[in-house]
Amino acid sequence: MATISLRKGNARLPPEVNRVLYVRNLPFNISSEEMYDIFGKYGAIRQIRIGTSKETRGTAFVVYEDIYDAKTAVDHLSGFNVANRYLIVLYYQQAKMSKKFDQRKKEEEITKLQEKYGVSTKDK
Repeated sequence: MATISLRKGNARLPPEVNRVLYVRNLPFNISSEEMYDIFGKYGAIRQIRIGTSKETRGTAFVVYEDIYDAKTAVDHLSGFNVANRYLIVLYYQQAKMSKKFDQRKKEEEITKLQEKYGVSTKDK
């Protein structure tokens, strides 16, 4: 109901609002059908991607057809309890995700160089 009033009022959304949501703290055994049941209540979903690797387990990306549906889902599902876990629902932000990836890459490069040249990180 809130989405209808937002559309009619032509309200301006904050810049971080996005159709793509990043969901954390999911139960590891959640199925795609359960994800569609939970997130489909707030609008048409284009795609759901659930993390399967060791680093991405418990996370998912949910892509909505409409930005207002995504905003409603974030408003209602942040802190929602699923299998005794509270969901963390955020707007996907490319800049922050690429920063994390770049940081990991730099740390790996530094460790390789330290091993190559025999430098330790301990204070002397």
